[in-house]
Amino acid sequence: MDYNVRLRMSNGLQKPRRIKASIGQVVLAVIIILVVFAAVQFTMQTFRVEGKSMLPSFSDGEYIVVNKLTYRFSSPQRGDVVVFHNPQMPERLYIKRIVGLPGDTVEIRGGDIYINGSLLEETPDFAAILYENYSVTVPEDRYFVIGDNRVATSGSHTFGLVPRRNIIGKTWISYWPPRDWGLSPSYAAAAQ
Repeated sequence: MDYNVRLRMSNGLQKPRRIKASIGQVVLAVIIILVVFAAVQFTMQTFRVEGKSMLPSFSDGEYIVVNKLTYRFSSPQRGDVVVFHNPQMPERLYIKRIVGLPGDTVEIRGGDIYINGSLLEETPDFAAILYENYSVTVPEDRYFVIGDNRVATSGSHTFGLVPRRNIIGKTWISYWPPRDWGLSPSYAAAAQ
């Protein structure tokens, strides 16, 4: 009889231990989820492309993921497509391609872009810009950006050079609509 009493008491103690273990597992799972969520928010962010200024690379309504970590370890490069706060209207986010780096002299002549006196060679070949006779030397910590749809885009020639601190990150993946799924289109740009 004593044996049965001890057995019942022992089983009674096991239930609170199981409940404590289950609560501990739930708390641990919640902590892991929060850490992963914070890490993702720190390194990536999703955006919706608005307008046609980045055609043919990105279309209106396309959803993209932007890598916010890349530029913590390296500088933006010519040809990178970036999301940034417009220098004239910081509450507005824009997506454009970097064509001018700090120290570059950027000129628009006859609808073509010249970097340090040489024609900017881009692949794919974008249309001519409907803008003439522009020249600027890009200061330290600033970038010259422009949309890929050169006949219908704004850029640094209209709203000014983009400070490095305004750049949120580099486009990484397009994920919606499914037909556009894939890595962000980039190009090999060479100013000779």
